[in-house]
Amino acid sequence: MTAIQKKPDNPIAHLSAEDIEILGKELDAIRDRVIAERGESDARYIRKVIKTQRTLEISSRAVLLFSLFPPAWLVGTAGLAAAKILENMEIGHNILHGQYDFMRDPKIHSTTWEWDHVSPADQWKHSHNQLHHTYTNVLGKDNDLGYGIMRVDEDQKWHPMHLGQPLWNFVNACFFEYGIAAYDLELGRNLQKDRRKDPQFRARARAVGRKIRRQVLKDYIVHPLLSGPSFLSTLAATFTANLIRNLWSHSVIMCGHFPNGVETFEKTSIEGETRGEWYLRQMLGSANISGSRLMHIMTGNLSFQIEHHIFPDLPSKRYQEIAPQVRALFDRYGLKYTTGPLPKQVASAWWKVIRLSLPNRTPAAPKPADDLSTRTLAPSGA
Repeated sequence: MTAIQKKPDNPIAHLSAEDIEILGKELDAIRDRVIAERGESDARYIRKVIKTQRTLEISSRAVLLFSLFPPAWLVGTAGLAAAKILENMEIGHNILHGQYDFMRDPKIHSTTWEWDHVSPADQWKHSHNQLHHTYTNVLGKDNDLGYGIMRVDEDQKWHPMHLGQPLWNFVNACFFEYGIAAYDLELGRNLQKDRRKDPQFRARARAVGRKIRRQVLKDYIVHPLLSGPSFLSTLAATFTANLIRNLWSHSVIMCGHFPNGVETFEKTSIEGETRGEWYLRQMLGSANISGSRLMHIMTGNLSFQIEHHIFPDLPSKRYQEIAPQVRALFDRYGLKYTTGPLPKQVASAWWKVIRLSLPNRTPAAPKPADDLSTRTLAPSGA
């Protein structure tokens, strides 16, 4: 996963600066067509998904009132896990991206939606929409690369502590929503002695605490208490549903930016970055997952991570529609469209976590001089 600027065979070396800007204009044209077409069908889709998710959650929680009976436990747990995945992935994530703001519906809007997650929506929007989508796969700028707890590039100095990163990545996967909340708070930086008393950080931490209390009250106290004699089994069912949701979300998100074939970028590469270069970085810094329509819905259509990162504010159901057009551009411009089935992408991402937990087999490549060729995505002289 060596940064693209340090690779001896740069995968964009054949593109001129003019090529990259023409590519950007072609992508703008695709976006403009979707913007012009979006409307009632997209609104019907998200309202239908919300209705389906809420029906599934209510009915699953009702079934779990009788969770002492094993069939009820299995059916209720599976249904609640699916409902939580739908809410976080296809509904919450995409509404908070502003994909449905065009509807002007105050109940389905990025400024008012609060999701079934311990991270408050406003904090997640800042760390995800504003930071991650702006600095996608830029080393030292995009904290989604390893969530600040893992070594993600051969050129990062190796320390013995990195030997544990497969273990703590697994722990992070199991409690992913809490990991996201900690990540949104930038705990690693803000718990330093000179920063922990910062009023803004303390206010954000209190907001996270309030959200956690609400989630715990709903999932682990009120619902189990309503189950009466099924209290303990409903408690276990809810914990299991949250665990399944966390493992699924973590796997999908890891597949978006960490499998083999995804590129990373030096911080200097985004200085003076043009629209076309931004598009190109999103294209090369993301990977897709192939699969069925149901699988795409359950990933929140983040199985089309490339299309999502190019057009984060387009309705998610449009990604499958435009994917052939985007892939055709990859082929025409000689770029690699990274995709594969879920098991392959998950295995590739985890192999990279394990491999980078160990010292490099060969010395890291020397850092090139900080000239213009390292400050742009385009090759020197392009």
